[in-house]
Amino acid sequence: MSIYRRNGFLLRIFLTSLIFAAGCASNDNFSEQQSSPTTQAENSSIKSSKSSVIDEAVEDLKEWPDRLWDDTKVTFTRSDNITALLLAGGASVAMHQEADEKIADYFERHQKLRNFRDESLNVIGHPTTHFAASSIWYFLSVENQDDLNKQRAWTMRTALTINWLVTMGLKAARDNETPNDKDWAWPSGHTSSSFTVAAVLDEFYGPGVGIPAYAVATLVAYRMMDTGDHWGSDIVFGATLGWIVGHTVAGRDKELEVAGFKIVPLIPVTERPMVGIGLLKRF
Repeated sequence: MSIYRRNGFLLRIFLTSLIFAAGCASNDNFSEQQSSPTTQAENSSIKSSKSSVIDEAVEDLKEWPDRLWDDTKVTFTRSDNITALLLAGGASVAMHQEADEKIADYFERHQKLRNFRDESLNVIGHPTTHFAASSIWYFLSVENQDDLNKQRAWTMRTALTINWLVTMGLKAARDNETPNDKDWAWPSGHTSSSFTVAAVLDEFYGPGVGIPAYAVATLVAYRMMDTGDHWGSDIVFGATLGWIVGHTVAGRDKELEVAGFKIVPLIPVTERPMVGIGLLKRF
């Protein structure tokens, strides 16, 4: 195991701390001595602002369980979501019988990402990074009294939490090994979390932000297979799960679509039984 892999956890902690430090850098210098009435007034204002941010966060936190439950119900009771997840699950089962071994063997012989590139994508795609970034987004929005971004940050945190809970539940239930003999392979948590982030950003900001975010999520998914941390089937289901959770939570009243096309189940009439998905658009 390389030194980059061994120090991966410490690097994530360092980067998360660095991000939080940057978010706090906009505050005044707290080491400044309270030597004048003006300074005392400024310090009092800072303390009041901090208290206000904490109070607002506490109020939002009280309402969060209800929102979390409502969004979870909506996500996993919609027929189009269930269809997509069942198809992804079926694809995972089919892939794990033979295709997974071939994919893992290919990546073992043609590994592209090593050292810094490997660990960078590991950190970028880690759920811890996503939760830290959304928390900073939320607290800075509260401090700046930016209600729109506060709500968007809270939506991101909700989507990430739902995805994490479902992903970890499925990992515990399946409990299979990765190509490099680690536990809890299916589905890929890095992939599902990265696609959750990309889907939420796509809902909020459109393809201008969504497409680059999906590109990064795809690189993270590639990295998980390239390093032997996951099977191809782990990636397929993880990407589908994250995409569904992100789009549903961030677009509660919108139908699940791909580039304007509705997703519908497809059962073609052939000699051999087959199922799939179709894309439907009205003109």
